[in-house]
Amino acid sequence: MEAPKMIEHQIGDVHDALRFGLDTKRGDIIGSHPLESALLSVEKNQEHMKRITLANVYGAAFPFQLGIERQMLSRFQRPQGPIPSSMLGLEALTGSLEDFGFEDYLNDPRESETFRPVDMHSGMEVRLGLSKGPACKSFM
Repeated sequence: MEAPKMIEHQIGDVHDALRFGLDTKRGDIIGSHPLESALLSVEKNQEHMKRITLANVYGAAFPFQLGIERQMLSRFQRPQGPIPSSMLGLEALTGSLEDFGFEDYLNDPRESETFRPVDMHSGMEVRLGLSKGPACKSFM
């Protein structure tokens, strides 16, 4: 399973409460809802069982090869900008093309009136590690 893609919200050693909200350690330890942690544990167990089954059927090297392919496909993204990265190769490898998410029957969040597109320069600075702020500027 790929690592979560989260932006570190610390700028230097001081937490910017006006930009990122109050700093709470409880939110880092406990999920936002009990069902969220249950869903994550079920997905983790299913992935583990799938790897064991593939190792038993095709040999021990096959799950490792799939893991390497997953890592390569999870790193391939478009630059920040108006066209989002679809990650089609990763979805095809993991089998999530058949999943029916909320964006399929509700409105896509990127099409809402309040959506603010990510500034390409700020997004690339965050991705390359030149700045540690959010990819999208909150205040204008």
